[in-house]
Amino acid sequence: MNGFARALVVEKLTPDQFVQVLATLHMLGSAGAGIELSALTTQSLVNVVAAATRDQLKALADHPDLRAVFLDEIFRRMSEHLHPARARHVDLVVAWRFPRDDGYDRYQTVIEDGLCVSSTELTRTPDTTITVQAEDFIRMATGNAAAAAMFVTGRVRVRGEYAPAVRLSGYFDIPRPSGAD
Repeated sequence: MNGFARALVVEKLTPDQFVQVLATLHMLGSAGAGIELSALTTQSLVNVVAAATRDQLKALADHPDLRAVFLDEIFRRMSEHLHPARARHVDLVVAWRFPRDDGYDRYQTVIEDGLCVSSTELTRTPDTTITVQAEDFIRMATGNAAAAAMFVTGRVRVRGEYAPAVRLSGYFDIPRPSGAD
């Protein structure tokens, strides 16, 4: 799967072709063919997003199945990228809202005692709520866009405590695009 991701020339695909490739891979995984998007290493995922255009990522975010797959995958991997020493004394609940035509996709991230858990179950009262377009979040979470720049330009909106939202990315070792795994 990672070899396929490395060989994929994302720049040559239209947004529809980009989505079609990812949807086909997702369909094969759902059918039990042994090809799972979740099997991509984080670095391969980061590099695919880095090669994608804004229009390709917007098309991905507009696809109801792929949007959920990519958001779920990023939130699933968050705990792997938490820097425990930086988050050792942190007690933070972040609610995430990703606008869509009929409302929002919602997730919650809890960081406590150097551990991170993310879920679609909204069981805790958030300290801060972050609203961002799914495609912008995908770019930020994969190190392909600076969170600070997104805050400054208004692409990320914060409700509640602002300071924890600003410090949030500092608790993680956010992957960066590279030429190879």
